[in-house]
This record gives sequence, structure tokens and C-alpha cells, in this order.
Amino acid sequence: MAMLKRFLAITLAVAGGFLTAQYAARQLGAPSWWPDRERDRNVRIFRDVLQTVKENYVEAPKANYDDLTRTALKGMLGQLDPHSEFLTREEFAETEEELSNEFNGVGIQVEQRDGHIIVISPIAGTPAERAGIRRGDQLIKVDGKPLENPTLERTVRLIRGKPGSEVTLTMLRTAQNKEMDFKIKRERILLRSVRNANLRNDGLGYLQITQFSEHTGEEFAGTLEEMEKKGLTALVIDLRNNPGGLVDAAMEVCSEFFDKDELVVYTQGRTPESRQNYNADGKHPKRTYPIAILVNGGTASAAEIVSGAMKDTKRAVIVGERTFGKGSVQSVIDLQNGEGLRLTTARYYTPSGITIHEKGIAPQVEVEINADDEAKLRLQQSRVDLAAPTEFADRFGFKPVEDVQLAAAEEVLTGVLAARPVKK
Repeated sequence: MAMLKRFLAITLAVAGGFLTAQYAARQLGAPSWWPDRERDRNVRIFRDVLQTVKENYVEAPKANYDDLTRTALKGMLGQLDPHSEFLTREEFAETEEELSNEFNGVGIQVEQRDGHIIVISPIAGTPAERAGIRRGDQLIKVDGKPLENPTLERTVRLIRGKPGSEVTLTMLRTAQNKEMDFKIKRERILLRSVRNANLRNDGLGYLQITQFSEHTGEEFAGTLEEMEKKGLTALVIDLRNNPGGLVDAAMEVCSEFFDKDELVVYTQGRTPESRQNYNADGKHPKRTYPIAILVNGGTASAAEIVSGAMKDTKRAVIVGERTFGKGSVQSVIDLQNGEGLRLTTARYYTPSGITIHEKGIAPQVEVEINADDEAKLRLQQSRVDLAAPTEFADRFGFKPVEDVQLAAAEEVLTGVLAARPVKK
């Protein structure tokens, strides 16, 4: 029996290989060994080529069976899509650390599109964010060496390193057609995903979820409970630049608002029977206050699952810009010799059957922010200690900018509250 571990291939945190993902183990039946003429014919071709190269290639050390076979397997899986890959023993072992909420690195989440490595988002509070890397930046060099035929996994390995060591990332900022070098010191990054919670005097609350990791569910539930005790009447959930993470964590967040056994999201593979439903556990008090969710092009994967589910079921109004559109499922299959496969096997769908992958979630209230103002807003969010505008301007050289997306969300919620009948 091969061990299958299913997860959401969201993005890779170049920060340390944090693979934004769900990892639920289950048993798979062994592949069928009934005769398959097409398969057997191609296996014979591969065997003949392998033997011919081994016996005749001019440099014998390069033509050993192990290296030739693994190179061929990497090529075979790599041509399917950016997320399918053959995993060596070392790479397979690394997948466990990649799902931790602690890792070594710089803190960026990336995606491969059209042969390029694109930043989905720097992770909040990490060296990459502090250095000024932005979503949409294209990684073109690592330590001065151009990326040639890059893959997500190979890029991650180039950027990983011990805390305290440095790496230089060269980014192409496409909006300005400008190359920029970022010399960044790696850190051991501890992810706290629920941040900047606050409650206004009128009961309108705000909190930011920066990614979906192991402790997001309990952090979110605890923060929500505290705000409710203080008189929460409406809530803004900020998922902007949230690159995703564990699907289990996304389910825990949604379960705070969904009824028991209600469908939150489902996956669908090649065959009808491959459908898998993800239902809420319903372990929460009844919540009826209005909710707005902030999204943008850096909102991806697990964050899109939350946005899509809350929008589909009319539990929240989505405000901002269309999300990234990352919703494919990978299976990590143990080959029993310490090696493995990462293989795309399904797509994620919202409760009403809308596919997330390459489409994203469209906001009901569309409000755009330009790249410069977005970068300033991110800095403002990370330096809430500098409350006075003059102090902020003195430190960073610009006055705080208005968060027009947050203002729009607050306006929507204020309107909803005003339209509700007054309780007698």
C-alpha cells in the first residue's frame, strides 16, 4: 500500500520551503499490474535507451543507471505542470519541514507562470517584506546567477539557507521594467498568522490573517472570542497578500461561521468518484453579524477557499481586487524506497461549483490600490507602533496613506448595520 498525502499546491515559501498546503494522509491501493500493452511497449523503449546510453556514452560516470533514471523521472513529471515532480530521498524528507509553521529563509511565496518565477506575496513580518519585495516581482537571479529553466522546487532550494547567512535576490519589477537587487539575511521564521486585531468604539472589528498555518484556527478562534466579549457587531477579515497554506486551517476558520456538516469546499479529480467534500464541524456559537473580507491579487489558495466559501454562502461581502487563482491539489506518493512523487490530482471548487484555479475569486465591491500605495500600506501594517503621522513620516519619508479598500469594507458593513431592524 502506498501512502498518499494530499495537499494544496499553493505556493512555495522561498522563505524556507514552506509549502503552502494541506497534508491529510490516507491509504491508496497499489497500482494495477494487469497487462497494459501501451505501457509495456514504452517501458521496453525506455529500458533499451537506458541500456544503450549506459554502454556507449563517452563519459561513463555520467551514464550510471541511477542518475539516468532519476533525471528521466524528473523530466517526465516536470513536463506535466509546475507542481508535479519526482522527489529524491532528500526532497521527500524535506516535505515534512515545509509544512511546519517554522522554517529558515527569507519569507516569500512564489508561483511559476509562463516559465517565470513570480512573487505571490512576501510573508508579513519576514526579511523579504522588510527588504521591500512586492507581489508581482519576477525573480530572475539568485546570488547573481540567472535562473535558467526554473522550477518552483529548484528555486526554493537555491534560496534556502542557515539563519544569519545572506542571499541576494534579483527581481524584475515589471511595472517599472526595472531590475532590483535585494540582499537579505535569512532568519528562523516563526509564523503568527492572526495579527493587528482591533475593535472600534462602534463595535466594528478588524483582523488580518497573513497565512494559514498549523495554529491559525486556534489563533483566529481566540481572537474572535475576545472581540465578541468586547461587543463586536461587524467584522473585517483582511486576507490581502495571504498566499495560503494549510487547507485544514482554512477549514477551521470557515467552521467558525458555517453550520455543522455544511459544505465549505470540495475537490474533484479526473473521475466522478474522486470528489471529496470538506464539511464544517459546526463547533461554534451562532454568529449573525455582517462580515467583509478584503482580497487582492496576492490572496491565494487556502485564502481563496475561505473567500469563495464565505462569498458563495452569502456570509461575507468580498471587497478589493480579484484573487490570484491557485487551487490545484497535489498528492505526495511514497515510493517505499524513501523517494516519492508529487502529482497534481484534483482541483478545488467553491460550494456552488466554481473553480478557483486560474480564475480566482471576484470581489463584489471592486476597489483597486496601486503598487506604491500597497507597499506603503504593508509597511504601515507592520509598524503599528508608529501611530503618529509625523513620527511615521520622519522614520520612512512618507505620510501614511489611506487604506481605501478597508474604508470601503467598513462603509459596506456600516450600511448593513444601519439597514438592520432595531432590536426592541
